[in-house]
Amino acid sequence: MQKIFQQRTVKFFIGGGIAAALNIWLISILIDRLGFHTPELRNLANAISMEVSLLFSFFIYRIWVWTGGDWRLEKVLWRQLPLYHVSASSSIIVRLTLFPILDWLSFSPQTNTLIGVLLGAILNYIISDRLVFQTRKKTELYYPEGLAPALASPSNSTKLPVSSVNIEPNLVLSIVIPAYNEEDCIAQTIQAISQVLEEKYIPYDILVVNDNSRDRTEAVLQQLRLQNPKVTYINNYYPNGFGFAVRCGLENFQGDAVAIVMADCSDAPEDIVAYYYKLCQGYECVFGSRFIKGGKVIDYPVHKLLVNRLANLFIQVLFGLNFNDTTNAFKAYRREVIKGVYPLLSHHFNLTVEIPLKAIARGYSYAVIPISWRNRTTGVSKLKLKEMGSRYLFIALCIFLEKKLSRGDYVRKNLQPAIRRSV
Repeated sequence: MQKIFQQRTVKFFIGGGIAAALNIWLISILIDRLGFHTPELRNLANAISMEVSLLFSFFIYRIWVWTGGDWRLEKVLWRQLPLYHVSASSSIIVRLTLFPILDWLSFSPQTNTLIGVLLGAILNYIISDRLVFQTRKKTELYYPEGLAPALASPSNSTKLPVSSVNIEPNLVLSIVIPAYNEEDCIAQTIQAISQVLEEKYIPYDILVVNDNSRDRTEAVLQQLRLQNPKVTYINNYYPNGFGFAVRCGLENFQGDAVAIVMADCSDAPEDIVAYYYKLCQGYECVFGSRFIKGGKVIDYPVHKLLVNRLANLFIQVLFGLNFNDTTNAFKAYRREVIKGVYPLLSHHFNLTVEIPLKAIARGYSYAVIPISWRNRTTGVSKLKLKEMGSRYLFIALCIFLEKKLSRGDYVRKNLQPAIRRSV
């Protein structure tokens, strides 16, 4: 059964069925509830519902059926969407021709629409496959639309091998951890990270930014500092907030590179090791994705997963990225990148978007590798979706305008070709 659902044609018809259901629902609303009762209005209702479902089906096919294509904004708007309309015009012509005839024969609008969809589907598939959705011929790391690896069971997910070749064996990695009321998990997080890094003989230090916690977080940090001299902490001197806490840490870390890690044990320490090896190979940034082959998420709330995928898809299309997990905070940067993305504007979780997008827009090289993520088992998440939407949009649009209008004023000097995929 799994092999059947992996076939492109099966996915195509499932996606078409979802789009058809949307079409039928829309035309029912327009005719039955909004009073589009005359033949002219019924045809108008058909045209409206058809166009909406057409756009919806485009993104279903682009994300799920024909994966791996070009997500640059100009390619989507000026090539793929117009060509998809040309491809779908075969179905549209059939439906526009049949609709008045079947309507005259007293077929219900819903049945009429369903017949048109079925007759046009095969021709639409053939043209779309050959004309619209052209996938990359080379095998690449990125699967920017891939939700399946994230939703698969842990036993079905495997890590890509990580090279242990150290071009810079003395690179010191700082771990910056923002912590607000994390007394239940901060010790476990730090001990797990320290153990893995010690086993791999990676030079490191850990800097925890206590974001004015109201529980015993600071007392736990004092004890951890006595147990491990590589662990220090600082009290956030900015106003409270995730973005301010991370900025405080970025202004005080001591290493040659820095990894931003969450305090709630959601990020795997083994992935920090993979980040370090990529930095040692010469990459200036390392981004992890939970939604590419080899990545996985465990116990991700469904509503947050949906919002996450939509937000990242918007950013991916807007900037034309092959990276599909921009909003994840867990990333690593060389020191010069942190200097190069200043000044930082974000006060909150939108900092997780600002730093990588600025780094990419300003020409720093980056690698993307699969990572795993586990939902916290203790404490309360500090991310409030209702409060963050407009802030994410604000930061994304600011950097988009910088990229398009600044004429390269912020791009680093002596720019070398950026490395855009890991090996």
